[in-house]
Amino acid sequence: MAVDYLVIVIYLAGMLAMGWWGMRRARSKSEFLVAGRRLGPAMYSGTMAAIVLGGASTIGGVGLGYQYGLSGAWMVFTIGLGLLALSVFFSARIARLKVYTVSEMLDLRYGGGRAGIISGVVMWAYTLMLAVTSTIAYATIFDVLFDMNRTLAIVLGGSIVVAYSTLGGMWSITLTDMVQFVVKTIGVLLLLLPIAVVKAGGFGEMKAQLPSGYFDPLGIGGETIFTYVLIYTFGMLIGQDIWQRVFTARSDRTAKWGGTVAGTYCLAYALAGAVIGTAAKVLYPKLGSADDAFATIVKEELPVGVRGLVLAAALAAVMSTSSGALIACATVANNDIWSRLRGLGKAPSADHDEVRGNRAFILLMGLAVIGTAIAIDNVVEALTVAYNLLVGGLLVPILGGLVWKRGTVYGALASVVVGGLAVIVLMATHGILANEPVYYGLLASLAAYLAVSLATPATDAAVLAAWRERLAGRSPELPSEPVPAPQ
Repeated sequence: MAVDYLVIVIYLAGMLAMGWWGMRRARSKSEFLVAGRRLGPAMYSGTMAAIVLGGASTIGGVGLGYQYGLSGAWMVFTIGLGLLALSVFFSARIARLKVYTVSEMLDLRYGGGRAGIISGVVMWAYTLMLAVTSTIAYATIFDVLFDMNRTLAIVLGGSIVVAYSTLGGMWSITLTDMVQFVVKTIGVLLLLLPIAVVKAGGFGEMKAQLPSGYFDPLGIGGETIFTYVLIYTFGMLIGQDIWQRVFTARSDRTAKWGGTVAGTYCLAYALAGAVIGTAAKVLYPKLGSADDAFATIVKEELPVGVRGLVLAAALAAVMSTSSGALIACATVANNDIWSRLRGLGKAPSADHDEVRGNRAFILLMGLAVIGTAIAIDNVVEALTVAYNLLVGGLLVPILGGLVWKRGTVYGALASVVVGGLAVIVLMATHGILANEPVYYGLLASLAAYLAVSLATPATDAAVLAAWRERLAGRSPELPSEPVPAPQ
């Protein structure tokens, strides 16, 4: 195991070194939050794939393969479909907006800041819980590696991510994500996948030993697949963590085609995880939990050195999602909530002050994430609440603003409030993990948006004209701080 430990230690040290290097490049707000909006196709594709394929996609994807066979790929597959839809249909327009947050886009589209603060709170809760659930995954990985106490594992893994994210912001995260993308590709696709299939006796032996349902592409169930589409595919379209990566693209063409490559990679990764889980079912048919499949097959079947690299790949998956969610959470907290609550109407005098402020918020949110990860009991329920509120409350006003010019600020506000309340009430009555909250919450949000928008005066022509200019890329970036709503 000494070689495996050495691989992990070198990997973690490299992450910190890249954080320090990234600090030297992050000299302005744009550099710190969106890497100067100058990532080319290769780096954009790699980092986008890295952030969407986290611990849930890697460890959880293998677990679903263990439980359901090839149809266990659907969860990660719907993530890939969401990224493809975002890239093909919306990313070019999003990149041209030159904003920093989703709430700033809502302000531009609907006029003023009335929709921004509410959407900011919902988006902050989502990104916070996404970072928390990613951070908790360190406990599983470090337990496999070092038999480490849960709290210590969370503090160790979380502290490394907070350190490099605070130092260099998006530049540090971009550099580390690119390394993590390479490590995941080698560890999961090129090493673990073929080794797992060979150890299980090949596909012929796997088919002989497992029920035919394990090879049914729809075996997981149509309702489950539909729910995955609602939560993960639509979640990819509107999440601050994903949009903030779109903002890093050098051009709208980079955002479109680089994202398409990343989405296609996600589809391959989804199938790989399901196949690895299916092989684990052949090798270890009586595991206590399906989520133990990844750790078990890595510990028992891989040779020394390779095992360390694959565990580094799992660690990379967790860190990429955790760091992306952390900077998104801090960006929303600072730019969409704190600045608005303070009533700032003018930009600070220097970008360096803004970098310092955003760096402080990453550190603050990072400490909150680590503390919450230690205290929280039910990870699945916490993440489900976040996704239900995100999709039920924000999907309609965001996509509506992009595709329907008759939508109004009052329709957007009604959509967020009605959809969010419907989700909360239905989670209380039907249970957090039920499908009804997101189904009916989304319908209620849509109905409120359409009805109130049609019943209220259309958005001011000047606001829509400015919006069209921004969508066409003919307008400069927003001011550093949000402008108060007109009275």
